[in-house]
Amino acid sequence: QVQLVESGGGLVQAGGSLRLSCAASGRTFSSYSLGWFRQAPGKDREFVAAISRGGAFIYPVDSVKGRFTISRDNAKNTGALQMNRLKPEDTAVYYCAATLDLVAPRTARQYDYWGQGTQVTVSS
Repeated sequence: QVQLVESGGGLVQAGGSLRLSCAASGRTFSSYSLGWFRQAPGKDREFVAAISRGGAFIYPVDSVKGRFTISRDNAKNTGALQMNRLKPEDTAVYYCAATLDLVAPRTARQYDYWGQGTQVTVSS
């Protein structure tokens, strides 16, 4: 089992940057693939990016490619989502999630563990 805690959210102007962190408990962090999702008010939870335990990464939509970078540090039991050139439409609660799946999935239901979320607000 793993517990996840996100941090790093906040209010930023359009064009700015934020770095979200996901701190994981447990000694088997390297066994989990990590995903980042976001949910804006009135919308479904949206997959943003994922990184497998082996380090392969996935960017699901063109809107974040070239702006968001996902990473992990297994030695420190942390994951991160670096978000650059933020846009107002990136405003949402961002969640990290973990799964024992070898290949990091894109769908929320395939993740077993979730953090509490961190709010990201981008002003225009």
